[in-house]
Amino acid sequence: MEPITLGVAVVALAAGVGAKSAYDKTRTKAAEGEAKKVIDNAKSKAKEITLAAKEESVKIAEEAKADEKRRREKLDDAEKRVANRETNLDDKFSELERKSDNLKSSEKEIEAIKDELRAIRKKQEENLEKIAKLKKNDATKKIMEMTEKDIKHDLVEYIEKRKREAKETADHNAAEIMVEAMERMATEVATERVVTTVPLPSDDIKGRIIGKEGRNIQALERATGVDILVDETPGVVVVSGFDPVRRQVARVAIEKLIKDGRIHPARIEEVVRKAQDEIEDEIKKAGEEAGREAGVVGLPPEIVRLMGSMKFRTSYSQNVLKHSVEMAHLAAMIAEEVGADVRISRRAAYLHDLGKAVTHEMEGKHHHLTRVLLEKYGLDEPTIHAAEAHHDDIEATTPEAVIVRAVDALSAGRPGARGDSVENFGKRMKDLENIANTFPGLEKTYAMSAGRELRVFVKPADVDDLSAIKLARDIATKIEATLKYPGTIKVNVIRETRAEEYAK
Repeated sequence: MEPITLGVAVVALAAGVGAKSAYDKTRTKAAEGEAKKVIDNAKSKAKEITLAAKEESVKIAEEAKADEKRRREKLDDAEKRVANRETNLDDKFSELERKSDNLKSSEKEIEAIKDELRAIRKKQEENLEKIAKLKKNDATKKIMEMTEKDIKHDLVEYIEKRKREAKETADHNAAEIMVEAMERMATEVATERVVTTVPLPSDDIKGRIIGKEGRNIQALERATGVDILVDETPGVVVVSGFDPVRRQVARVAIEKLIKDGRIHPARIEEVVRKAQDEIEDEIKKAGEEAGREAGVVGLPPEIVRLMGSMKFRTSYSQNVLKHSVEMAHLAAMIAEEVGADVRISRRAAYLHDLGKAVTHEMEGKHHHLTRVLLEKYGLDEPTIHAAEAHHDDIEATTPEAVIVRAVDALSAGRPGARGDSVENFGKRMKDLENIANTFPGLEKTYAMSAGRELRVFVKPADVDDLSAIKLARDIATKIEATLKYPGTIKVNVIRETRAEEYAK
């Protein structure tokens, strides 16, 4: 490299280094100035924040002091009020003590005066006894004898007069109350009916109900326990039987079969079971509605169901459930008039025939069974006694029991309320079935054809063919020895064996 070029390069390098050094110094000074400015600004803001914080803390402290002062003033006022109340209470207590002491002293003075008066009275009595030469008891007795002798005749006449007036008034008032109660009750006249009719949509359905060789109608009679008469009346099927519940089940089952169209023995049994379930629901509903109508609510569900079952029961052709509702209204009216307990009278009258719902299951008179059931389900004793005592073998010891007895006679004795023939007929049919039910191995027992036939279904596992023949003879013999009946009674013992299996 040439010397000149080298020198120029050295000079240029030196100039660059000097320029860079001068530039760096200038930047450093500028940065220091900027940093100082930032620091000054930060210090200024810090001072402002510190001052603001001090002012805020002073303000909060002053508010806290003012609040504390107010609370102290309130506490002082409360303490003053409490102190004043304590002072007033102390004054009142002291005053009550003074009054109590004064009362005690007054009582002592009064007692002393009473003792003095007793002594004076006793002394006067002694002086009178000395003057009259008679003791006090003797004088009293003598005065009473003289008074009784003077007014005895008048007193006897007065008592007799009052007794006659009371009797006449009582009879008149009782008659008025009974007549008023009867006027306020309007119920239907009882009718005797032991048959139910089911209309047929066409004559074609009649043959299907009868079935091949009478198979369907026999299955219906066997499942329901009633007589099914198809050919007696055109256009209807007649269901005959003494038990209204069975007739109702048969009617519902026949209507379902006609509507469905499938009529064969297996279907008949299924439909009868469904009809029985429907009647059970109807019984429960009838019990609830009758309780609401009679104004008797809050009864146990078991009693409600038993009362509902009497919708299909009659007593001398009078519907038992309607009779009970009618009695509840009559009892409430009379109890209100004479001042007896309306609630007990109403409930007892409504429940008085409850035992009739279980007479086929339990032994005893229905009013005694009513007590057993009401005690079982926890009803009160006044209601139980009033319900049980509606017959003469139980003494009525309460006004409510007398009312129930009176309204029972009133409801049953009105014209058209009852008839005797249906009741006796039903009793004969039930007695006929009960005789057969005393033998073992039975499944179902039905009195048919107005009591001229007794159908007995036996359990095939318990009774064989030879035993069935003997059972028929034994039942007939017991009927002959026990019952009185016109004509003859056919005892039909039916033993049926079924084999069922399912293909899966």
